[in-house]
Amino acid sequence: MNTLLFETDEVNPSPEIVRKAADLIKAGELVAFPTETVYGLGGDGLNAASAERIFLAKGRPSDNPLILHIASWEQLEQIAKHVPAAAYTFSKVFWPGPLTFVLERNPIVPDAVTGGRNTVAVRMPDHAVALALIREAKTPLAAPSANLSGKPSPTTAQHVFEDLNTRIAAIVDAGPTRIGLESTVVDLTTPVPTVLRQGGVSLEELRTIAPETVLGHGLQDAKSPGMKYRHYSPRATVSIAFEIVAAHKEASAVLASGKRVGWIGQNAPEEAVHLLFPQDAAFYARFYFAALRDLDEQGVDVIFVEPIPESGLGAAVMDRVLRSAGYKDASSV
Repeated sequence: MNTLLFETDEVNPSPEIVRKAADLIKAGELVAFPTETVYGLGGDGLNAASAERIFLAKGRPSDNPLILHIASWEQLEQIAKHVPAAAYTFSKVFWPGPLTFVLERNPIVPDAVTGGRNTVAVRMPDHAVALALIREAKTPLAAPSANLSGKPSPTTAQHVFEDLNTRIAAIVDAGPTRIGLESTVVDLTTPVPTVLRQGGVSLEELRTIAPETVLGHGLQDAKSPGMKYRHYSPRATVSIAFEIVAAHKEASAVLASGKRVGWIGQNAPEEAVHLLFPQDAAFYARFYFAALRDLDEQGVDVIFVEPIPESGLGAAVMDRVLRSAGYKDASSV
């Protein structure tokens, strides 16, 4: 059966559409919905069977934990055993928003959501549709990115449809996402706040609230999504254009072999399919995943990506760029 498509306004979502989507979730079905970061694949976060269906629909490894999305502090206290002071401090500034906390979980959270760990990842999204759906469903929603595992994250409903049509019950379409980059994940079970995944809130921003915050590297116990497996990869090979002259030579060799070249940045060779990106982190964040999908649709074989400075949001952007090229840890480059 084909996936249903519900269209609604981003700011003032239709109560009828929200009810229809929530009823599907209450029945154990999966519904994709927009957040400010990317589209999420939502299921009842307290229902183990729903969580298992998410892994099946995405083709996602079952030890890769899911983030629970909430709409109230009551829901946070329902799923977390201890809420440290740092959570309250950060949330006053960044919630609702693209910041996820890793906390000790309560037994009500199924193992299927946490990958069998004693921690749970949770955030409050900054999107009217997402919040309305969580409230109407009356449960935290487990909602990883609504794409096939390993592919670029979806920033439009069309991206979701391309990956998951017939695999899920419905998609709520409220237009393209605002940020386009997943949430930052901060572990609050460690002695000091530890960033496990960089995202929509930068390390610098976090340190204005808690200067002791550190960036975790090479962690083996993957408490956060996006740490253990290859992510964000298009069908084409991705190559980082660290040096433009060298990248042009490499692109020329690819073209000479009869293959097609795509280029993201400002300095593309003439023969490349060129997507003009300014050296702007917010622009890269919002449009990078869509650009990878676009170039795949145009049938390119190799995509060259010009890097941007790794400061502020740029650090999270470059993490995604490097991972799309096959690097598991940006710190290894």
